[in-house]
Order: sequence, then C-alpha cells, then structure tokens
Amino acid sequence: MKLPASLLCAAALVLSFSAHAQSTKPDLAKGAATFGQVCVACHAADGNSTTPANPKLAHQHPEYLLKQLQEFKSGKRDNAVMKGMASALSDDDMRNVAFWLADQKATGGFATEKDLVRAGERIYRGGIPDRQIAACAGCHGPRGSGIPAQYPRLSGQHAEYTSTQLKAFRAGTRGNNAQMLGVAAKMNDTEIKAVSDYIAGLH
Repeated sequence: MKLPASLLCAAALVLSFSAHAQSTKPDLAKGAATFGQVCVACHAADGNSTTPANPKLAHQHPEYLLKQLQEFKSGKRDNAVMKGMASALSDDDMRNVAFWLADQKATGGFATEKDLVRAGERIYRGGIPDRQIAACAGCHGPRGSGIPAQYPRLSGQHAEYTSTQLKAFRAGTRGNNAQMLGVAAKMNDTEIKAVSDYIAGLH
C-alpha cells in the first residue's frame, strides 16, 4: 500500500521532532555547573535567592525560565544585568539551567504586612471585579503553583521582587506579557503591595 505524500511528510516531521527532542534532553549536571558560574551570585547556590530584589528561581517551571532567559537575551524583556548574563548562554545552556532549577527544592516565604495581607488575599483569590481586575489564582493557582509553560509559580516569592515586576508591567517597562500588562495597569501601589505580600506567604 502506497501512502500519500502528505502522510509521509507528516511522519517524517514527527520523527524529526522526536529525534530533536531526544537530542536536546537537558543535562542537569551541566545546568548546575553553568548556574554556579553565571547565576549563583544573585540567585544563591540552590536558586533560593536570599536577596529580596532578586527572584527565587528554585522549582520554577523550566519552560517559563527558558522563555525568560531567551527574552532577556533578545531584549524583549529589558534588563541590562540579565541581558549581559543571558547573552553568554547558548540555547542548550539555558535549557540545562532551567531544568536544573526546576529540580531544586523551593524554600517557603512569609507575609509581613498584617494590615494588608487580607486585602492581598482578596485580590489574589477574587480579583477586583468592579475594576475588571482578574483574580491571580485564575492563572497562578490557589496556592501559587502556576501552570507549566504558561504561568509561573509564585508561592513564596519575595514580595519586593513581585511588587517591582507588577509596577514594571504597569509602567510598560516590562512588556513581555500582554495579560500582565492589562492586569497591572489597573492596580494602585497599595493593591500591588498587598498582593505581593500575600504571595510571599503562599504555600
């Protein structure tokens, strides 16, 4: 039986993709080595940054980390320090680092703004309906676990870092996610501070 050319072409593409996927399987040992050379100063030895301005990366979705590194390198996500770091990495380096970080255990965090944390919880879980601000939990999950490849894990993230990113989205200085641009544009400083603090204590 002779198969149509279109089916043969499709089969060839599937086999090619499968071979490519196998050839790009992440090397965690190389990821650890690259992380130790390039990233450790800002993000700590296991990816659990102890500096509030620098994000915790441990146990983050690898696809999300890979996307961010690629966009730092291309300039789509504008950050002079990270552009310099990412520019030195190949696609394989980025993949190895991202998957190594995903394999690290994340440390927990805690909320500190007792007067604001309840407001932060309301925003995170229910949004602000009268201003069409969507609930964070809709994309990032009720416990901040995110959705692989689409939405990052947020639980335990430094409040300072989260607040800085939300303000950057609001100002348009971080423009690599249209959905977050729309959400942050409607939030004031108090709301951003409240939800950032709540996220820091999510488990």
